Amino acid sequence: MNFGRGPAVVLNVGGTRYSFSREVLKDFPLRRVSRLHGCLSEQDVLEVCDDYDRERNEYFFDRHSEAFGFIMLYVRHGHLRFVPHMCELSFYNELIYWGLEGSHLDYCCQRRLDDRMSETCTYYSAEEPPGEPSAGPRGKARRTAAAEGGKWLERMRRTFEEPTSSLAAQVLATVSILFVIVSMVVLCASTLPEWRAPENRSVEEQSRYTAESVREPSGIIEAICIGWFTAECIVRFIVSKNKCEFVRRPLNIIDLLAITPYYISVLMTVFTGENSQLQRAGVTLRVLRMMRIFWVIKLARHFIGLQTLGLTLKRCYREMVMLLVFICVAMAIFSALSQLLENGLDLGTKNKDYASIPAACWWVIISMTTVGYGDMCPITVPGRILGGICVVSGIVLLALPITFIYHSFVQCYHELKFRSARYGRSLSAEFLN
Repeated sequence: MNFGRGPAVVLNVGGTRYSFSREVLKDFPLRRVSRLHGCLSEQDVLEVCDDYDRERNEYFFDRHSEAFGFIMLYVRHGHLRFVPHMCELSFYNELIYWGLEGSHLDYCCQRRLDDRMSETCTYYSAEEPPGEPSAGPRGKARRTAAAEGGKWLERMRRTFEEPTSSLAAQVLATVSILFVIVSMVVLCASTLPEWRAPENRSVEEQSRYTAESVREPSGIIEAICIGWFTAECIVRFIVSKNKCEFVRRPLNIIDLLAITPYYISVLMTVFTGENSQLQRAGVTLRVLRMMRIFWVIKLARHFIGLQTLGLTLKRCYREMVMLLVFICVAMAIFSALSQLLENGLDLGTKNKDYASIPAACWWVIISMTTVGYGDMCPITVPGRILGGICVVSGIVLLALPITFIYHSFVQCYHELKFRSARYGRSLSAEFLN
């Protein structure tokens, strides 16, 4: 801070005074307070606060003092909850004024705020948050310039990233879903015998990207779908804020895995020829072409259910690893014992299905998951007793981590539903306007 005197800065919020050092203000979690560190003149200070005492280096904010006290508890301890006996919308107003969002609230308070805003159909625009005082001509000019510079990119970004953010985003999401469905239908139908060409081409010949195959109806549909997905991916990359973060996102990686096989196959045809040995082998091209099945995962951008599944797996990877460890340990124990009881001991009856421990692992996994194909089963009395213990143990081991995964799934669903409702209010406001 280049304005003011003294080593300490005093914030007076509704009559309650808080003292901080200048260095603390630099990285303060509240954006409005941290803006004081970059003020160069009294005019800049008055754009942030309501009044300023130069002699005491005290900044006055005409805001709710009790609400700011709870916000300070969040700054110190990392937990943000509603003020008792205070309207949720009024407290949310205070949060936006100080530079916080509803997502900073604890989960239970987020639910309360979501229900309250849904009841009253309240919508706070991100460009003009409530409680933001008039900052004078200079502040307005800054905000206008910044808004004009990033308004178009932000609108495009929301259109492609949030399907419920606007009418255009919903139309774009609907078209994208239709392309995914069409491409999946064509992919499934291409494996039917009736779909093959009249000359009954072999599977290797069908997997080639020749000039004739591109002119076929399936080739034209595939090229159109690939063109749409490619254009969508390029536009989303251009309007993204952080290019490196964009490349690291799982859904974007899946998009690349679904798009690149088509271009790789076309390039292989161009550079190696339509009748090359690699084309005649056809195995590589069939694998690349079947990778189009990843397009189904693109639906996760438009459906909360698939997003909830992905977010739950991301947050519960420790529980999933623990579940896999349980299964692997039990598999090692039961497969060794079953191989010993069914084939290892000289009891007069040897079960050839349990000739080795790896072969017995298949029986263990289908027994623990209660699938029971029946292709392998113990024939000795000790082996059947062990099989019953294996089934019961599998039920218990699978049930132990399920509770944690279930609660995480419910929490992820409500969080994504809360975010979707927020953008849905934006869509309603746009439609009404």
